[in-house]
Amino acid sequence: QVQLVESGGGLVQAGGSLNLSCVASGRTFSAMGWFRQAPGKEREFVAATTWLGGNKEYGNSVKGRFTISRDNAKNTVYLQMNSLKPEDTSVYYCRVVATMGGYVYWGQGTQVTVSS
Repeated sequence: QVQLVESGGGLVQAGGSLNLSCVASGRTFSAMGWFRQAPGKEREFVAATTWLGGNKEYGNSVKGRFTISRDNAKNTVYLQMNSLKPEDTSVYYCRVVATMGGYVYWGQGTQVTVSS
């Protein structure tokens, strides 16, 4: 059974930083990443990385400010968020893709609120 446990969300002032973590268990994962969804908006791609971490992609709105990384030994993906803006306020969801079968799993979400 796949389980995703997210942490690191919270309230921060604009210009501040947060580091999100997502610990995945139950399988190995070829890709791990983050999406976010603000109230009344569609879910938006934030960042993703492959198994070896060599291929990383970012959404246009976070490029240069957010950094994704993963620790395969811990089956954990991180999202370091710097220079946060009020428009980054969202629920952030961890998303992983199982190596076998390509099944997609989502975390429960963690709230990030950036005050102006």
